[in-house]
Formats: sequence, structure tokens, C-alpha cells
Amino acid sequence: MSDNFRVPQGIPIRSTNPVRPQRQSQPQPHDASFQKVFEKQLHGSELRFSAHASKRLAHRGIELSPQQLERLEQAVAKAGGKGGRESLILLDDLAFVVSVRNRTVITALDQEQMMDNVFTNIDSAVIKPS
Repeated sequence: MSDNFRVPQGIPIRSTNPVRPQRQSQPQPHDASFQKVFEKQLHGSELRFSAHASKRLAHRGIELSPQQLERLEQAVAKAGGKGGRESLILLDDLAFVVSVRNRTVITALDQEQMMDNVFTNIDSAVIKPS
């Protein structure tokens, strides 16, 4: 018996692992700017409202427009970029105390509730004019 092994000619060699089509990533909506996509990736999920903040918004009749919500998210990102952890964000005639790390609004006040109010346990403030 011979120790030589011969490969027969004309037999195609096939891979044992079939080639799988590459999964294509979902296209981003055309109106999403690079900055928005970048901030979402950098900061994770979108801004959330705590149960307390949601109650305050409802009780005080505060409704945020999509533009105000976007500006609030930008202010939170800006505070986070400067190292803020618990920030007071003044937006138009509203005030929000936000946990920047958790991207969560802790409480919300309108102009009337802001008068003679003291804000404690904050380390930064962001003022977003209209």
C-alpha cells in the first residue's frame, strides 16, 4: 500500500461553510442629521421623564412642542459634554431639573412656580433662549 494520496482531477472543491449574504444596515431617515444620529449613539436612548416630572407636567398643564423637546435634548447633551450630572435647564419660560447621566427629567416648573424657588442638588445650569 502506498502512502501517496492523489486528488482526482476535475472534482470541484466546495467550502463546508456556505456563503451567507451580508446583512445590510437599516437606512437612516433622510431628515435625520448626522448630529442627531451622533448624539443618540453617544448618549444612548432619548430623553425620558420620571413619574414625578410627568405628574408635574400634567398638573401644571405644560405641553412641550417637538421643537422644545429637541432643544431640551440638546441642552442635556450640552450639559453632559461639560461634565454636568444634575442640571437646571431653563428653556423659554420653563425650568427642568435633569439627571444628565440617566437622561431623565426629574421635575418641571413653569414661570409661576419658578418665582422665589430655590434649586438644590444641581451642579450646572443651561439657559436656552427662545
